[in-house]
Amino acid sequence: MTDKQEMTAEQQQAWLREQYQKSTKYLASKGLVTESVADTESRYLIPLMAVWKINLLDKTKVWVISGDLPTDHLVLEQDEPARNVLRHFSFKWQVQADSLLQSSDPEQVKYAKLLISKAEGLYQLYDKDELWQQA
Repeated sequence: MTDKQEMTAEQQQAWLREQYQKSTKYLASKGLVTESVADTESRYLIPLMAVWKINLLDKTKVWVISGDLPTDHLVLEQDEPARNVLRHFSFKWQVQADSLLQSSDPEQVKYAKLLISKAEGLYQLYDKDELWQQA
């Protein structure tokens, strides 16, 4: 991935901070208040995506995804590794896209196509064993 190699360590840290802020702001917009992030379980593929495991004040744990894709969140009942969380987001977006494709609103259809594209990309990342050797 040449983009990551071209970014300095400072730029990578700035990107991560930006994605974390974007994620917590997104959660706040949903009425969810962040307490902390589980750094050891969160994963980043700079500058494409960050998937954060976030602990909320009410003791709920959520996963938030951000980056070069729609910011979204999931609440999973069981502890799952970040790799499996990507698959969950991929499936969630495919289901959402199927629903949106039924719309007569061209903007909804356009967003559905974006979701499909990003869902496929996430699944490809999930499927690459070499990305998860240390995870």
